[in-house]
Amino acid sequence: MKLVFLPWVLLLLLATAPGPGPGPTAGAQESCSLRCGDWNGTCSCHPTCLGLHSCCPDFHEFCLEISPSSGSMMGGKDFVVQHFQWLGPKVDVICRFKDSIEVLGHVDSQGRVHCVSPLLYETGRIPFTISMDSGRSFVRAGTWLAAHPYKVSQSEKGQLVNETRWQYYGTPGTTTGNLSLTWNSSVLPTQSVAIELWGYQETGKPYSGNWTAQWSYLYPLVTDAPNSGFFSFTPKPALAVHQRWRVGALRIISSKHYRGEKDVLAIWTSDHALAWHLGDDFRNNSVSWARAQCLAWEELEDGLPDFLNELPDCPCTLAQAQADSGRFFTDYGCDIEQGSSCTYHPGAVHCVRSVQASPNYASGQQCCYRKDGTQLLTADSFGGSTPDRGHDWGAPPYRTPPRVPTLSHWLYDVMSFYYCCLWAPECSRYLRRRPSSDCRTYQPSRLASVFGDPHFLTFDGTNFTFSGRGEYVLLEGEAYRKDLRIQGRTEPVTTTGGTQARGTGLTAVAVQEGNSDVVEVRLTAGSGGLEVLLNSEVLSFAEVDWMDLKGLFLSVAAKDKVSVMLSSGAGLEVSVQGPFLSVAILLPEKFQNHTRGLLGTLNDNPADDFTLRSGKVLPLNSSAQKLYQFGTEWAVHNTSSLFTYDSWFLVSNFLNQSKHNLTFQPLFPDEIVLSPGQAEEAARLCGDDHFCRFDMAATGSLTVANVTRRAHQMHRDRVQSLQPEVSCGWLAAPSNGHKEGFKYLMGSTIRFHCESGYSLAGADTSTCQADGTWSAPTPQCQLGRSYTVLLSIIFGGLAAVVLVTVLCVLLRRRKGMNLWSLHH
Repeated sequence: MKLVFLPWVLLLLLATAPGPGPGPTAGAQESCSLRCGDWNGTCSCHPTCLGLHSCCPDFHEFCLEISPSSGSMMGGKDFVVQHFQWLGPKVDVICRFKDSIEVLGHVDSQGRVHCVSPLLYETGRIPFTISMDSGRSFVRAGTWLAAHPYKVSQSEKGQLVNETRWQYYGTPGTTTGNLSLTWNSSVLPTQSVAIELWGYQETGKPYSGNWTAQWSYLYPLVTDAPNSGFFSFTPKPALAVHQRWRVGALRIISSKHYRGEKDVLAIWTSDHALAWHLGDDFRNNSVSWARAQCLAWEELEDGLPDFLNELPDCPCTLAQAQADSGRFFTDYGCDIEQGSSCTYHPGAVHCVRSVQASPNYASGQQCCYRKDGTQLLTADSFGGSTPDRGHDWGAPPYRTPPRVPTLSHWLYDVMSFYYCCLWAPECSRYLRRRPSSDCRTYQPSRLASVFGDPHFLTFDGTNFTFSGRGEYVLLEGEAYRKDLRIQGRTEPVTTTGGTQARGTGLTAVAVQEGNSDVVEVRLTAGSGGLEVLLNSEVLSFAEVDWMDLKGLFLSVAAKDKVSVMLSSGAGLEVSVQGPFLSVAILLPEKFQNHTRGLLGTLNDNPADDFTLRSGKVLPLNSSAQKLYQFGTEWAVHNTSSLFTYDSWFLVSNFLNQSKHNLTFQPLFPDEIVLSPGQAEEAARLCGDDHFCRFDMAATGSLTVANVTRRAHQMHRDRVQSLQPEVSCGWLAAPSNGHKEGFKYLMGSTIRFHCESGYSLAGADTSTCQADGTWSAPTPQCQLGRSYTVLLSIIFGGLAAVVLVTVLCVLLRRRKGMNLWSLHH
């Protein structure tokens, strides 16, 4: 969202907005009715009005704040409108989501307005409006955050006790006994509950306009059970009409509701394979049943478009996968940092998934890694990574197959894995259609960083210090007709003596790509924590740490770090480093030759990193004063600023001032003077790190200097992790033989052996070379005992080896024959 900035006069008017008056008419300029987000008129309905104290008197009545503000896309969660009390006559409350989904709300005994979130087929911020007059008008507006079911708190969901048992019930060894379910009974204010099974299907011709997604109520497990938080039952085969549903979830609701009533207060379990409700044909011979399903899936899959060609190649190493966080994110089922067991990928210690779904088929990539950091491939192991026809996180615009978050993935990738690999020994069929990607075409993202007072390390490796005070263009780039803009705000730091230092640091970073949401991350005054704004509105991460937003994903894994993953594959990580922010920016190769700003031109040529707006290039050996002028040239223009000015401090210091403060006098490196004691401390702490030494001089703080030193080292370590690797690709073992080694990067050697009764024809080793080719192809194992074995019988082992070696040399000299088949 491009901001239109208010002049001083209007801001003063907003700050002194008139007090409450007669009830407003819809759309009146002194009211926020139908005006949420608008800052025109005599008072403001824009989120910034809260900090500027310029809101219309009825701002909270019409621009709704709710609690809780998020929940699973499965719906059924009650939320309450804050700062608004209905004291009028009893009314019918209707909550309308996305202008089409209507849910009955209510007013409680304290006059608070409640809504229940609906069942959705998408994640992200969902606009809603509320009618307090039985649907005649919808003048109150807010936003609900619908989250991926696996990204909400476990306490919000019903828990399948021993979930594996639920999904194997009916297979050998799991054909009898009870299944149990638990839930938080305090969520449902009722004495008795009904527990229902709902099934999920996608019907119609794949990849056509009539391909639709549908949740359906199937049947109740119980209609009047105590709301004790625990239920146990013995599964029985469902009616034949219900057995065509293979994926589903249980819903727990008050028993006062009629069966299958939609969008009521509810607790859902995770979606899962419905083995436990399948028929006697499954229970009598689950392997035969599953094999038939696997073969049917195989036939269907072979008739669908090939999605593999548009997936990105995997990173070659675990270090690359963890460092390339703009394009790949941890798979929560196999996370080395959480100590997860990688149940479905034995042999792996960590897996990642591609952040973005593929452009045409909304598919996803998965990459898994061994303990030694190399790829685990399905060609070598049952536990190898498998790509997905349906991306687990879904893909905009969601709602229709195969873009429905988690559910499309369950139907096309997970259930087929159950059929072929878990319930029947037909995994080779599955793995042939879900082969691991190697990394032959993978190109690591390029890294640039800003940290400390502030120090800039460009994509091409140039480094410099620019201690300007203001708002500056860190990066402008373009990829696939999308403009990427990243801006930074710098402010002075206070020295240990309490005076203003002649150094500055990042205090806010803002980003937008194309028409995506605008995200700003800034330091909170006084606390030193982080504050995240979305389109000028402050976000809360008290409920969730992941948000699916327009054109980007936002992750707050820790209180001092925010990750932004953009649709182009670019990524930002903003973190608190001492008194300042640090930002790391990752760009994929599509941005090559398409960047400018303080972080330079990404083109493997450091010589043009100091390019001015005019196109003039400063030489790399320019003085610090010249580089300061380079920095000032990249001050943000008011009309293109991405920042939010929601306090009078920001208005007076940044909005209504030059974006580069002309009065601030920075410290230049040639002006640094350290006392003998400071010089000794700097030498001990900083070593040869000139950024560390500079920050100690500029701030007088060993703490700040040490933070800068660590940030600089983190950048260097990450650059090292992102170095390109040469891969020769997977190399097969010989038929009737085997190979030693599963590493396929430059310098790796594979050794080949034959089974008893076969002899090796070809080289017994092959090494991955610098040009990406193997030194020898996979040899053959030919029927018949090797010469070595025969000669060993006749002459003894050592004599046979010597004799074979001599024969090889003589024959090669005489006839030029390749007798590598005389394997010893």
